[in-house]
Amino acid sequence: MTSALTRTTDEAPKAADPTPSRSSWAPLRPLLLRLHFYAGLLVAPFLLVAACTGLLYAASFQAEKIVYADELTVSAVGDTKLPISEQVTAAREAHPEGTVAAVRPSPQDDATTRVLLSGVKGVDADHTLAVFVDPYTAEVQGALEQYGSTGALPLRTWISELHRNLHLGETGRLYSEFAASWLWVIASAGLVMWFTRRRARRKLRGTSGRRRTLGLHGGVGAWAAAGFLFLSVTGLTWSTYAGANIDVLRTSLHQATPSISASAGGDHSGHGASASAGGAEHGVGLDKILAAARAEGLGDPVEIVPPADAASTYVVKQVGRSYPTKQDAVAVDPTSGEVTDVLRFADFPVLAKLTRWGIDLHTGVLFGLVNQIALMLLALCLILLIVWGYRMWWQRGRGSAFGRPIPRGAWQKVPPLILLPCVAGIAVLGYYVPLLGIPLAAFLVVDIVLGEISHRRGRRAEAAA
Repeated sequence: MTSALTRTTDEAPKAADPTPSRSSWAPLRPLLLRLHFYAGLLVAPFLLVAACTGLLYAASFQAEKIVYADELTVSAVGDTKLPISEQVTAAREAHPEGTVAAVRPSPQDDATTRVLLSGVKGVDADHTLAVFVDPYTAEVQGALEQYGSTGALPLRTWISELHRNLHLGETGRLYSEFAASWLWVIASAGLVMWFTRRRARRKLRGTSGRRRTLGLHGGVGAWAAAGFLFLSVTGLTWSTYAGANIDVLRTSLHQATPSISASAGGDHSGHGASASAGGAEHGVGLDKILAAARAEGLGDPVEIVPPADAASTYVVKQVGRSYPTKQDAVAVDPTSGEVTDVLRFADFPVLAKLTRWGIDLHTGVLFGLVNQIALMLLALCLILLIVWGYRMWWQRGRGSAFGRPIPRGAWQKVPPLILLPCVAGIAVLGYYVPLLGIPLAAFLVVDIVLGEISHRRGRRAEAAA
């Protein structure tokens, strides 16, 4: 019995779009059209959710500055900032619960200092309580729950979790990884089709109905495709399954992100995030620790992490994600105030740097407001493309029924010299990006079964006639 994909079915045939006869892409175009159509149709709801929540997240940075202005900024800029130890003492007097996990000194003249407390009752274990202190008066201006290295406060944290996992925990992360795994496939297929149908594009100008929708869909998609590819790749770098595979690959290539040694014995195993003591003063104290870091060239913004135990050092690290990236770190001995280890971002492996920049660009912090506006425009483009895509599907059915599917059997026309490398490449990608490979395999099985059913119905109808 021959494969159902090679048989004719009861699906209505569609005339091929005019393409240059000598184009090497011509045999692949029907296959890409079918892939783009079905992948877009099935994945679009997940992409729509990701686009809407991503748009909200990009806007949350500026919204956060407005909503939490009282906590983030001082009422009046003074002449001299108080020692950081006094500011931490004021925060502890107002909030004696928990332990000091980190301190972020005021990075600008009008910005407050953040004292981050872990183990606070009522605060999520993965979050900290950020106590905001006026660096000029040591007055506590409020306290808010904070999440992540970018210092996300409740509004941005809530939107971030919505975008990442729909507030469904680790299971919910499958939705965003699924969307990221397929976005680049859909965008790439659409881009190839758009640039291989130049003659047809000329005929779309000034038309109406489905052809006009197709022109809008293709034109906007072509301009935004590079952005979609970037969002897809960078989104996968910290996803659950594909992200783990990427980390393994980077480690095997000696391109993993290095860590500072926070052990007095020189063990480069990393540093714990929370202090073992209730306060932050160990040995020489915070002020000398910060001075030692400044002497090594660590400018604002910085974060001071107290020792995790008696055998550990302070870690002072830059937390500036905007360009130029500030990610240097130093370890400082709490008993002597001497720097025991230095880690420079300039010394990071190439892939580690690219990963850092890619994630920061994806999350809208690398270039600040411009970055966030660009992300909002990309999200809006994706929303429009999905709406136009479903509209074309409806218009394909001429408004009387849902649109007709794209005919099967397109792969049969692809030369083996092109088809076999493509299949091998897809198999490798499917292995490393499982939420691409598994759904694709499932789709092929379902498609073959449906094709077989359709073929048998056609044979029975011919026999009955």
